[in-house]
Amino acid sequence: MEERARDEAPGNGGAGSAREAWLDALGGHSELRELIRARDWESTPVGPPSTWPRSLKVLVKTMLASRFPMILTWGPHLTQFYNDGYSKLIGSKHPAALGIDIRVTLAEAWDTLGPVIQDVMRTGVASWLPALLLLLERSGYREESYFDVSHAPAEDDSGAVVGMLAVCTEVTQQVLSQRRLRLLRDLSARAGDTRSVERTCEDAIAAIAGNPLDVPFALLYLRAPDGQRLVRVGALGLPEDDGVSPPSVDLASDGDAVWPVARALAGETVRVDDVERRVALTGGPWGDAVRTALVMPLASEGNAAPLGVLVLGVSPNRALDEGYHSFFELLGGQVSVALRNARAHEEERRRAEALAELDRVKTAFFSNVSHEFRTPLTLMLGPVEDLLASRRLGDAERKELELVHRNAMRLLRLVNTLLDFSRLEAGRIESSFEPTDLSSLTADLASGFRSAIERAGLVLTVDCPPLPEPVFVDRELWENLVLNLLSNALKFTFEGSISVRVRQEGGQAVLQVEDTGTGIPKADLPRLFDRFFRVKGSRGRTHEGSGIGLSLVRELARLHGGDVRVDSEEGQGTTFTVTLPLGSAHLPADRLRATRGQDSTATRPAAFVEEALRWLPDRGEGGVTPARTPRVEGADGDARRGRVLAVDDNADMREYIARVLGTVFDVVTAEDGEAALEVLARQGPFDLVLTDVMMPRLGGFGLLKALREEPSTRLLPVIMLSARAGEEASVEGLEAGADDYLVKPFSARELVARARSAMELSRMRGEVLRHEVAESHLREAVRARDDFLSVASHELKTPLTAFRLQLELIERNLSPEARTHVGDRILSAGKQVSRLTALVENLLDVSQLASGRLNLSLDEVDLGALVADAVSRLRDEIEGVGSSLTLHLEVPLTGRFDRLRMDQVVTNLLQNAVKYGAGTPIEVRVERVAGAARLSVKDGGIGIAEVDHARIFGRFERAVSARQYGGFGLGLWIARQVVEAHGGTVSVKSKQGRGATFIVEVPLRDRPGETRAPPLNEGRGAP
Repeated sequence: MEERARDEAPGNGGAGSAREAWLDALGGHSELRELIRARDWESTPVGPPSTWPRSLKVLVKTMLASRFPMILTWGPHLTQFYNDGYSKLIGSKHPAALGIDIRVTLAEAWDTLGPVIQDVMRTGVASWLPALLLLLERSGYREESYFDVSHAPAEDDSGAVVGMLAVCTEVTQQVLSQRRLRLLRDLSARAGDTRSVERTCEDAIAAIAGNPLDVPFALLYLRAPDGQRLVRVGALGLPEDDGVSPPSVDLASDGDAVWPVARALAGETVRVDDVERRVALTGGPWGDAVRTALVMPLASEGNAAPLGVLVLGVSPNRALDEGYHSFFELLGGQVSVALRNARAHEEERRRAEALAELDRVKTAFFSNVSHEFRTPLTLMLGPVEDLLASRRLGDAERKELELVHRNAMRLLRLVNTLLDFSRLEAGRIESSFEPTDLSSLTADLASGFRSAIERAGLVLTVDCPPLPEPVFVDRELWENLVLNLLSNALKFTFEGSISVRVRQEGGQAVLQVEDTGTGIPKADLPRLFDRFFRVKGSRGRTHEGSGIGLSLVRELARLHGGDVRVDSEEGQGTTFTVTLPLGSAHLPADRLRATRGQDSTATRPAAFVEEALRWLPDRGEGGVTPARTPRVEGADGDARRGRVLAVDDNADMREYIARVLGTVFDVVTAEDGEAALEVLARQGPFDLVLTDVMMPRLGGFGLLKALREEPSTRLLPVIMLSARAGEEASVEGLEAGADDYLVKPFSARELVARARSAMELSRMRGEVLRHEVAESHLREAVRARDDFLSVASHELKTPLTAFRLQLELIERNLSPEARTHVGDRILSAGKQVSRLTALVENLLDVSQLASGRLNLSLDEVDLGALVADAVSRLRDEIEGVGSSLTLHLEVPLTGRFDRLRMDQVVTNLLQNAVKYGAGTPIEVRVERVAGAARLSVKDGGIGIAEVDHARIFGRFERAVSARQYGGFGLGLWIARQVVEAHGGTVSVKSKQGRGATFIVEVPLRDRPGETRAPPLNEGRGAP
């Protein structure tokens, strides 16, 4: 009652009235509370707060206390009250909206809100409207916005509905995000499908058409193949024959005429704000004019030029804010991904078609070339077989012809295999299926391999009991299948056994060929029957083969209506299982007991066995092939023949190389790289290795690597033999370290010439190496000599110093009488000691300079003063030989020099002038020349011939004219070393008999932009 009395007290009306207790009861800051307090309510339909019913005050108080956006309308004039949360929803309409009719504030949305509010006030039943679309003009434009709104009736103190209380939440961003994500998700799903570029463009435009509120129109252009035009591949919301959507755009002439596509192709997303000037388009929920568009590049892979351009219209009812712009970027990115996938799919399809065509052409080529090969092979084999059948051949000729016949038969088998394979691929093979005793036929074929298998030290087991009924097979094709499997088993089995079994199981005839060989890696099993596939690194009796044998087995099995599978464990063995259906219902009726119209390509079983026998090592392997001609004397007159190791897995090739080279060299053969290493370890050394590239166990490159890693064989010449022709193969072999690369086939003369050349090059390399070793030893001896000079000089200086000191002591202690008698001798001895000391100093300098151990201690030195001191010290000596000396000095002339070493240079040059210019004037000049100090010492003595100018600065060198004067020829050499260590130069100008001038130039300081070369060692402490 007390609170109500306060509320109703007079004076609580408009602005400036006493504070309202019911408003003060609200805690915390509230903008709307202050605005309600300050509002002139007397001018509004609800009147001053003192007249408000308690229910209105409670509702206002409740609303202001809530942080949820709320609005209250009261009375027939729908006067509105709202809180701080709601003020943010109406934007620029706040604060003018407080206390006025809601129909004025939300006039643009009243068609939507009015009926709902009126229904709530009429019925007293609350409403709930999720994601209600409202048209608001709160930000300066007609804005598309969405709200979750609940309207509840507001009652006065009597319980009558006189207003409405609404709780609302803006969900515009959620609605827009869900709508845009649906479009992006649809595009992403389409991008993952494999479609053509044309279909992808259609799908992209169709997906964009599903969201007209966000994208009122769109244009899609792709770059033409010529790169000079853009071609329209999709349009949405624009008439296709309109000027704003041209079918193509010439980038050179009108790249930015309609839309700024040229700028977009440069990688820029361009905003266009004058769409209304270009075309009259409407969009958004209320059909307003579209004013803005974006022109975006469609990115390609990597740094390649964009695929095209996407023009997208912007909704007139949404601001192009960061979220809207990000949506367009994602949209453009999804379209780019879809187009890239489509192009990749088309390129892959074109590649597949090209490969299919290439495969067809290749198959036809194999078929044609196989036929062409068989004709000359037949003409070769016929005469050879006739000659072998005659009795007029000698043993040597018969052996040569047998080699030709054996390899011609091998070539014929390979040709027949290619022909069979090409016929199978093209579906042109002629088969003739007839009922056959499969067990008997298979047992006969397996027995033909028994000799080769047992010779290899293996056990052959044939388990082929009679079957209950005949099996329809093509006998020739079945022979080919069985022989390929047996040949494969022998090739990869080195110990144990090979088993052949035939059974009838589950209505099928089953053939199993099992071995205890090397097995097949698990990763290679799925590809084992693929064409041309070969297991890498597998150990076999030979590395030869075309890689189509097992693929042919599978095709032959399938031609019979059956199939083949393999079970293998690496290191344990392999089992091939061929299954054939019984009966003839699965076979083409026209091929049952059919007559063949084509020549048979069946290879005689004996050819398979004969080739397998050649994989087995001969008993004589690893021996020296006997010479067939007298030995050829070597260059040094001895009878030693070069030793050659020939390595090849083909026995005929080993025999051929041994026979050809055996006339000139001693030849040893080995069947693979591992055997070659064993021969080298047991029978080495050799002069040359010839090795095939492809061999079992250890191939040619592996052998070469092993030879180059071993010191004893690092320089052994190696010639690689290979059937791989071409520059790339040769370069690969030479880069691996081979000395030569010989491509098969080669002639006997070429083989001998290459072998001789490789040996000669090896001999020359050996000579060079020996010279290099001798030179290295000589350098080491010189270094040892210099070290000895250094040690000896140090050791000599100690007694010489003691000797000089002792002479000085004796001289000081002599009486005047004794000085008269022996003074000259002591003086002479002192001079000899000084001369010997100078010689020792020179020897020490020689050792330091030659070994790079000369130390410089750089200080600020006045070069003019240093020269003056040296002249003063040597003046008596100069005058003693009858010479006069003129000194020209430019002082001060200061630079960073080693004082003692520069004094040594000056002293050497002065003493040189005294020695060779005795009795002639001597002129010494010190001056500055272009940032350098120049010292010149000139005499009028014997001079130096021009041919000796460069030589006299060498160690132990003297001019021809000066040799009668004695000396070691070290002074000028030492002077040059010291001057050059200071970054300077020393030179001479002279003619024989006309005196000499020595010129020294040393820099006073580093010139701008230059760095003076460092001295040999700067600082006394350097080692």
